[in-house]
Amino acid sequence: MTSQVSSTAEQADGAHVGEQRSFGDGGTDKEIRRLDRVIIRFAGDSGDGMQLTGDRFTSETASFGNDLSTLPNFPAEIRAPAGTLPGVSSFQLHFADHDILTPGDAPDVLVAMNPAALKANLADVPHGAEIIVNTDEFTKRPMAKVGYATSPLEDGSLEAYRVHPVPLTTLTVEALKDFGLSRKEAERSKNMFALGLLSWMYHRPTEGTEKFLAEKFAKKPDIAKANVAAFRAGWNFGETTEDFAVSYEVAPASKAFPTGTYRNISGNLALSYGLVAAGRQADLPVYLGSYPITPASDILHELSKHKNFGVRTFQAEDEIAGIGAALGAAFGGSLAVTTTSGPGVALKSETIGLAVSLELPLLIVDIQRGGPSTGLPTKTEQADLLQAMYGRNGEAPVPIVAPKTPADCFDAALDAARIALTYRTPVFLLSDGYLANGSEPWRIPEIDELPDLRVQFATGPNHQLADGTEVFWPYKRDEQTLARPWALPGTPGLEHRIGGIEKQDGTGNISYDPANHDFMVRTRQAKVAGIEVPGLEVDDPAGEDGAGADLLVLGWGSTYGPITAAVRRVRGAGQRIAQAHLRHLNPFPRNLGEVLARYDKVIVPEMNLGQLATLLRAEFLVDARSYTQVSGMPFKAEQLAEVFKEAIND
Repeated sequence: MTSQVSSTAEQADGAHVGEQRSFGDGGTDKEIRRLDRVIIRFAGDSGDGMQLTGDRFTSETASFGNDLSTLPNFPAEIRAPAGTLPGVSSFQLHFADHDILTPGDAPDVLVAMNPAALKANLADVPHGAEIIVNTDEFTKRPMAKVGYATSPLEDGSLEAYRVHPVPLTTLTVEALKDFGLSRKEAERSKNMFALGLLSWMYHRPTEGTEKFLAEKFAKKPDIAKANVAAFRAGWNFGETTEDFAVSYEVAPASKAFPTGTYRNISGNLALSYGLVAAGRQADLPVYLGSYPITPASDILHELSKHKNFGVRTFQAEDEIAGIGAALGAAFGGSLAVTTTSGPGVALKSETIGLAVSLELPLLIVDIQRGGPSTGLPTKTEQADLLQAMYGRNGEAPVPIVAPKTPADCFDAALDAARIALTYRTPVFLLSDGYLANGSEPWRIPEIDELPDLRVQFATGPNHQLADGTEVFWPYKRDEQTLARPWALPGTPGLEHRIGGIEKQDGTGNISYDPANHDFMVRTRQAKVAGIEVPGLEVDDPAGEDGAGADLLVLGWGSTYGPITAAVRRVRGAGQRIAQAHLRHLNPFPRNLGEVLARYDKVIVPEMNLGQLATLLRAEFLVDARSYTQVSGMPFKAEQLAEVFKEAIND
């Protein structure tokens, strides 16, 4: 898909009707309405295939050329009790003919596969929205499981919505009666029937899904044909039933993107590709030492597929072994990576401190999730910032980089690798579950757009003793970056000692000298503080009088989408508001203090209890106000817009 630049503002939530037209075909005469944006949520039992259904609808939407943003939401249990509220899995997709930033605040269409799915999601559905329900599941026992004394389809409780009762299970089984499947096997395809119906309803392409099903079930061709048949039956049902008198068109977002080749990508996939690209641009093998943990495991899965790009993956027996192996690979000359989430960072902390002391490049990828302890494994949070900043014994400073969108995870990975390789330091890359599992269009970059990350290994002696002897000092530093030389083990003449005990400046010998320790601690801190990062850019359009805003909204990480959407709404209401977003959290951009001082009011929205705000207050002595949320879900744009309006008028 190729397209041009657009600056169309994100609208308020809800579908927006534009041009309408009708057509007749073989006895059908159905109206087609043109919309500029739609939010759809698929919801069902965790075994109903809602993530697959949403993913397929998303893929076809991306190939059609819409801008999009997704929000998968699923239980932590591998198989939660069927038909219960804790077992509900959902997938929300927001797609539009212009640039958008969030998965949307509230769905225009809810597809509820059972009573639990309806009850768990109904509070998010605005009045007037469409609800498609699988009536076959609204029997006494499934309804009793979630506390329905009477059927909501019959007691009038859904009168405020446009309800489409569809016997999805019955229709699917009927469509597959000639395939020789058991009823249970046939019922499994009801998600494909629902996908077909929604694909008709919103004029989505179908070829990609049929090809996907053929490939997915290539070893079971009968199952593949059955799923394709169910998908087509859902499409035909929409075309012929009288209950769906209207279908909708959402035109491609032809002006939303710079010209280029695009694909839909999730944050974890983009981050994986960024790591592969970093290895190629550095001309180094990539080594991942990792232990599986939600929501970071997808990176291990993806990187294991790319041995042809010099990537080696090691699934360790635990978190400590994973980072230990990665640090060993860094010593051996690899671009070393370890992936985890907050609980794993806690276990890796001693080895991260060792990497600080050894001054070796290492990427620690933390896909944050709800805590503490096991917490909410499948929900999102931004609560590991202070852990990344301070969660080690001693003075052990580590640079921190945070992507802002799923696609930005690619660039953030390259940036983190640049810092690690240039300054010989471990680097935290802080993503989160919202970015990891969410997706959006990503422009595939040209090779010549990628940074040159090549490094020079030490090749010979770098110091002359008083008697004229040429020796190698492993801690003799580059004057500009303060990075020490990187010597590959086995290089003749470059033998040197490493370990966790404090080193003597220059020689690297063990040292207990107080003055030396003070010097080394301050030097390691100065190295991190001196890292070159871009200045903070502020979006503050001046008014007609040439004056800017009084309020600055400062965010980091995945809050970018909701914050930006909220800022657009506030500006659309005629109020002035400035916005800035941090990628580099240690060190901060050098102009951050000056930026903060320009504004009378500063608000910092975070999915924690105010960790960035705490750092800003301590560093710059500013009255940074926190607006926080730790619900396991991302902010909603309208929620933030109201907060910003109140702050402006305060």
